[in-house]
Amino acid sequence: MAIIKGGEFLIKEVQANEIFSIEELNDEQKMLRDSAKEFIDREVVPNKDRFENKDFALTEETMRKLGDMGMLGISVPEEYGGLGMGFVSTMLACDYISGATGSLATAYGAHTGIGTLPIVLYGTEEQKKKYLPDLAAGIKFGAYCLTEPDAGSDANSGKTKAKLSEDGKHYIINGQKMWISNAGFADTFTLFAKIEDDKNITGFIINRSELENPDSLTFGEEEHKLGIRASSTRQVFFNDMKIPVENLLGERNNGFKIALNALNVGRIKLAAACLDAQRRITNHSIQYANERKQFGVSISTFGAIRKKIAEMATGTFVSEAGSYRGAKNVQDKIDELVAGGMSHQEAELKGVEEFAVECSILKVFVSDLAQNTADEGIQVYGGMGFSEDTPMESAWRDARISRIYEGTNEINRLLAVGMLIKRAMKGEIDLLSPAMAISKELMGIPSFEVPDYSEFMSEEKAIIANLKKVFLMVSGAALQKFMMDIEKQQHLLINASEILNQVYMAESAVLRAEKHFTPDSVEAAMAQLNLYKATEKIIAAAKEGIISFAEGDEQRMMLSGLRRFTKYTNYPNVVALTEKIAAHYVEKGHY
Repeated sequence: MAIIKGGEFLIKEVQANEIFSIEELNDEQKMLRDSAKEFIDREVVPNKDRFENKDFALTEETMRKLGDMGMLGISVPEEYGGLGMGFVSTMLACDYISGATGSLATAYGAHTGIGTLPIVLYGTEEQKKKYLPDLAAGIKFGAYCLTEPDAGSDANSGKTKAKLSEDGKHYIINGQKMWISNAGFADTFTLFAKIEDDKNITGFIINRSELENPDSLTFGEEEHKLGIRASSTRQVFFNDMKIPVENLLGERNNGFKIALNALNVGRIKLAAACLDAQRRITNHSIQYANERKQFGVSISTFGAIRKKIAEMATGTFVSEAGSYRGAKNVQDKIDELVAGGMSHQEAELKGVEEFAVECSILKVFVSDLAQNTADEGIQVYGGMGFSEDTPMESAWRDARISRIYEGTNEINRLLAVGMLIKRAMKGEIDLLSPAMAISKELMGIPSFEVPDYSEFMSEEKAIIANLKKVFLMVSGAALQKFMMDIEKQQHLLINASEILNQVYMAESAVLRAEKHFTPDSVEAAMAQLNLYKATEKIIAAAKEGIISFAEGDEQRMMLSGLRRFTKYTNYPNVVALTEKIAAHYVEKGHY
């Protein structure tokens, strides 16, 4: 089976047997999942209040316990003290460790992702042998110093400077970083700074405990945050900090690429980190709705509440479908490159880079949905949801940061479409031929034959194929009009991104349902409900785009095409689907 390229889902008819989902975990992965879940239920859930009351020591202690279990070294190769498990297993651990509190989720994600991965991916053999065993074991913790007061999304504009010492043996670093997760208890810092007057930033590794002058690295007070309250977040100051030249990470001037690739991994893992939170919020909502009585009956009997439960469960199903599909695509690419003779280090870099578009899609879609799930969870609880005595209030606060870090959702929306366009311009993916074919199709007479949709999910897959045409139609016409100035049309790119995101996630859910479930299953109902809602969102985004840049006959033709490409032959009964999903989970009592 040919391995799909990043972004290629847009121009290919992907089959159910070509995607991976959580139903296909092997025995080793199931043990990993169960072990993580049992640990969180035992060590974290009973101590939720302590995390909310800024017990930073508890976060550190819990991280050390995860280190003892091997959970901090899942993606670290065995020769450096890790477990050397595949990318799907890395996602799985992140998923089930991150669900109960955002404080631990952030500490875990910052350490295992951006705190450790730059060394795994770019470190020399000596650096990997020196730093990774302690990071994998939880003897030392990692942090990632990129953001500055005037350099957020524009990371390369940072002002932190590194100067080579006169004897050429050290770099002397001055500057500051902010919003640094794990800063309060980390020892190993990945730092980005510009060497003298370089155009681009360069990466460095610092071990706090090895500094010649400990006072050259200082910290601000813990930040007071809306959520993730027990995750350590501080400013970090470098005052003539002296580090050996061998601590340079990767190549000089190459720090921006290191930062971007670390963030790509962080983005798809952030999607995973939102999954168990969605499951737990949905479970709490179902249980509360079943227990809470009004007018003599459980509120789970009310249609308005059942609609919320159905949509929360559906969102969780869709988020899982896209996240594990993307993770397996990355893993397959890594395995293919290793089999072709590439080092694991280089293969992992290339594998994640290949699916950077999907990483951004997942980051945006799942973090948006996690926030919405928490918001609806508060609503199910009513007035009690606003109280600190129930789990919804902290879940809502913790969810909010997910839309900001690893690149804001707005930046990631622009990135996904921008990367896709750049790949098309480089000839890495052929978007032009399908876009031109759609233009011809719009000029032709539509077929009035009624297709045979008797096969399970056949109409849904036909609709997804047409939704891909909507993206190609709108983006192709916009690109033709604006050419190289397309990057300045951010409003239009945001609309294109919405179409892109909805297509990928809807296809993931439909293929997951087709592969593992039956036509009368609740999972099929969730895939169908999500597709209907995705289609409506795509219509709104595409229409806004079309009427913003097209005029006259071109506008009329594209609006006609939009109607043609978003039309159902057999519209689903949305209320019946919603009720079927709600009835299943209300009776089951959990997701």
